[in-house]
Amino acid sequence: MTGGTMLEKLRAEVYEANLELVRRGLVLYTFGNASGIARERGLVVIKPSGTPYATMTPADMVVADLQGKVVEGALRPSSDLDTHLALYRAFPSIGGVVHTHSRHATAWAEACREVPCLGTTHADYFHGPIPVTAPLTTAEIEFDYEANTGLAIVRLIEGRDPLGCPAALVASHGPFCWGKSAEDAAYHAVIVEELAAMAWLAMGLNPAAVPIADALRDKHYFRKHGDKASYGQRS
Repeated sequence: MTGGTMLEKLRAEVYEANLELVRRGLVLYTFGNASGIARERGLVVIKPSGTPYATMTPADMVVADLQGKVVEGALRPSSDLDTHLALYRAFPSIGGVVHTHSRHATAWAEACREVPCLGTTHADYFHGPIPVTAPLTTAEIEFDYEANTGLAIVRLIEGRDPLGCPAALVASHGPFCWGKSAEDAAYHAVIVEELAAMAWLAMGLNPAAVPIADALRDKHYFRKHGDKASYGQRS
């Protein structure tokens, strides 16, 4: 595959990931963004800033290098580009990043609370809570805000397998999700919103609800993840 064909394919994938956020009701108006990376070329494709989803095309996707320099595209990239880049630079296994302001996940972020693992549906996707970052300092907000947002996530996830914990809540802000591709990251954004909504409802029904037992959490998580996963069909 030539470099041009590779970027054309990635533009289409990132465009579809952005549209998936709309289809699943995770974004309003111009909220949110999705990106993907061509690791072999060190280039990231991301949604343009403030562009309505209804009029956006794959050709509108912006291409930037890992230092944030735009190398292709007539439009300005998403204002969250530097956050995405911090994640790509820190975690080589990540192939796509998504940010939304989906209602329930953002509510947990605004409360500065992690989403607890209260049941088996959550444990199917996260081996524990969906974590939340520490609040940014005044200096981090005033200087290089978007990059510092990414670094806050990196500090939170460091020491973990980022594909084993494919999302984080940024305190007072909202969820960032990632995966092996832009499509995968959008999938995780959908899952995070659903888990956040379930936890919200469960805590409303029983404010004293506690996290799932470790044995039940492990049983469900490792049925889908790791070398001994048994869920689904063998390829």
